[in-house]
Amino acid sequence: MSTPSALPVPTNRLVGIDWLRGLVMAVMMLDHVRDFVHSGGFFADTLNPESTTFALYFTRWITHLCAPAFVLLAGVAAGLQMQRAGNDATARASVARFLVTRGLWLIVLELVVVQWLIAFTFDRSQAANLQVIWAIGVSMVALAALCRLPSRVVLLIGLVIIAGHNLLDGIRIPGDGGPPPQMLWWHLPWALLHQQAFLPLETIAGAFPGAFVWVSYPVLPWIGVMCAGFGAAELYAWPRERRAMWLLRTAGALLVLFVVLRLTQWYGDPLPWKSWPTITQTVMDLFDVQKYPPSLQFLAITLPPSLLALAWAERTDARGRLVHDTWAGQFHGALVTLGRVPLFFYLCQWLLAHLMGIAVSAAQGFDLAPYFMNGEQLFQLVQRQGPPRIGGPLWLAYICWLGGLLLLWPICRWYAEFKTRRTDLRWLRFL
Repeated sequence: MSTPSALPVPTNRLVGIDWLRGLVMAVMMLDHVRDFVHSGGFFADTLNPESTTFALYFTRWITHLCAPAFVLLAGVAAGLQMQRAGNDATARASVARFLVTRGLWLIVLELVVVQWLIAFTFDRSQAANLQVIWAIGVSMVALAALCRLPSRVVLLIGLVIIAGHNLLDGIRIPGDGGPPPQMLWWHLPWALLHQQAFLPLETIAGAFPGAFVWVSYPVLPWIGVMCAGFGAAELYAWPRERRAMWLLRTAGALLVLFVVLRLTQWYGDPLPWKSWPTITQTVMDLFDVQKYPPSLQFLAITLPPSLLALAWAERTDARGRLVHDTWAGQFHGALVTLGRVPLFFYLCQWLLAHLMGIAVSAAQGFDLAPYFMNGEQLFQLVQRQGPPRIGGPLWLAYICWLGGLLLLWPICRWYAEFKTRRTDLRWLRFL
């Protein structure tokens, strides 16, 4: 029987990038399983030092590493495609077209497939829930407009957006997280760009009374991260040791930047921190930085682990430390497999997490209606009667998560092998 690491890898792929992408996808699944399986579900204030536990806080916070890593790697992958295109104008135009096509496809998936996988309903009371797949799709379309510029120019644009977008924090749609008292023409584009918001669709489109658009992932900072990844792809033309050293130094510089900005509270995050009765609570508040949209401080603390992991992958590959027949080599190979089919894994894990939540709640005799509601319906339910009884303890969510990974790995392995064999099916590039 072949081991996970024996799966053939196309020669134009970088194993370290696939490995990291697989790792962050696996960690991301933990957050989604917790949403459906843990008794707190979507309703727990997981990062509030006053009400959370360290285990619950850590379970939620560790998954903050995933979106920045995945968007950065998407930019790196696009940059590598452009490098392979070289000076061939036709090939470079083909990369730009692919970014547009894939970006639009991701937006459609978010609005139709992902929304159903999360809610198991197409009820129009929440017409659109714009989350990470939407943000990646829009970022790809934006990158398509920039990708034929010199890579260092694109990198500079990305860094300027990442460092400077918090200057816009003072522009706010009123409403404190709910619908604004009065809908103005600039509210929707501003929410899409830079402020998480809950907006009535009837006011925007003149149709669908009672329906809302929930902009969970404003896109401007994510465009910056993807552009930074595109520019950073130039590193993969460098010698391995030089690349690893640059990754380590960049990670260190970002961590220093986070410490300075967070302790001084001078710039880079709209969420201030304070001292609490215990050191643990204070540390939790210190690291509770804004993700929606991702602040400079958020990215300064969540990107370094990915850079360190890429540096580790470079040095490990160079020294041949991972032996395929060891458990570490097999685990590494399994993550590489997941990283080769990230969108396929992403869709499957939503379905599986949702089904596991239903199974756990059904086994305890709880009402299953919350598992067939969208965000607006859940909000109304909580307003009427408080958080519903669902799921079980946090340790059960971890068991379901590990079981889910074991179940999805062979499915993803089959699909990765199928994609490798069937290069004639061009539509497979989009899944």
